[in-house]
Amino acid sequence: MTNTEVSIIMPARNVEKYIRECIDSIINQSYEDWELIVVDDGSTDNTATIIKEFEKRESRIHLIEQSAIGIIPALRVAYASSRGKLITRMDADDIMANKKIENLSGLLFKHGPGHVATGLIEYFCATELGDGYKKYQTWLNNLTLTKTNYSEMYKECCIASPCWMLWREDFDACEAFNPNTYPEDYDLVFRFYRHGLKVISSDEILHLWRDHDSRSSRTLEQYKDNSFLEIKVRYFLQLDYDPGKELVLWGAGKKGKKVASLLALAASKHYNDDQELDKKESNFDFSWVCNNPKKIGQKVHQTLMQDSSIFDFSNTQVIITIANETEKQEALRQLDKTDNCSVFSFC
Repeated sequence: MTNTEVSIIMPARNVEKYIRECIDSIINQSYEDWELIVVDDGSTDNTATIIKEFEKRESRIHLIEQSAIGIIPALRVAYASSRGKLITRMDADDIMANKKIENLSGLLFKHGPGHVATGLIEYFCATELGDGYKKYQTWLNNLTLTKTNYSEMYKECCIASPCWMLWREDFDACEAFNPNTYPEDYDLVFRFYRHGLKVISSDEILHLWRDHDSRSSRTLEQYKDNSFLEIKVRYFLQLDYDPGKELVLWGAGKKGKKVASLLALAASKHYNDDQELDKKESNFDFSWVCNNPKKIGQKVHQTLMQDSSIFDFSNTQVIITIANETEKQEALRQLDKTDNCSVFSFC
């Protein structure tokens, strides 16, 4: 059996309201050499029945049914059944723009392995779209247009989870869907970065991202803030931590406290087996600063809270967790004037 050019990997659970529109958008792609591997992850509605209807009349669609065991196992099952030279993921409640597969595959055929292809996204929903999604869309698309996605990867997931494509050999080198870490899309982007994949992008809207109340990112505990912070801290220590500089945490709010607890945990080498640190990432210490006079001088997680206005930030790596945008911009301006200071914004 010859290989298909593009394999589309799609987990699905209880998406009967959206799955027809999703699959129609795939069937109507301008690029035709693809296969769609759908894993129905224990749906209790008519999702599987609808997919079977498509499967009967479209030979490029393949359904695998399993009990509800989660998105990552479903992704693994689908990938194991795929044959494509190029790999991409699709969400079962979203819509592909007509030339999405053509554009992404074209970029990869032009530039070859060692790249991850992406494009612009557009959120939509049945009601009014929230400001948070609008800001995320603008931020993400600006990064994609300038191909600077990794520059702010500690802030948010900087490559849209259902809008990437890469060569199978690169995907395997990045460990594919093997890690059990949620949010799995964010973890995967850090592995793209670790493997040195260069971002190549289309300046067209390629993916229509549906927002609704039952999205996994809204409903599952694995996609809450703390899970994102755990990934950020772990990959920062693995990939960007410089033991030759003083590590400083700036921010004493909810996120700051969580990051401080994770840093303290890592410093004491209490990570579990699958989060074990390399030698260079253990036995470190960090300073903690803030602007709040009520907290300055307190000890939290055995770390003294210091006054940011008098702290010497030279020769430091600074993790910023300041939620207030005005205060964060003021902090960034201050650090920009400081010698030998590297800044990592976690919010």
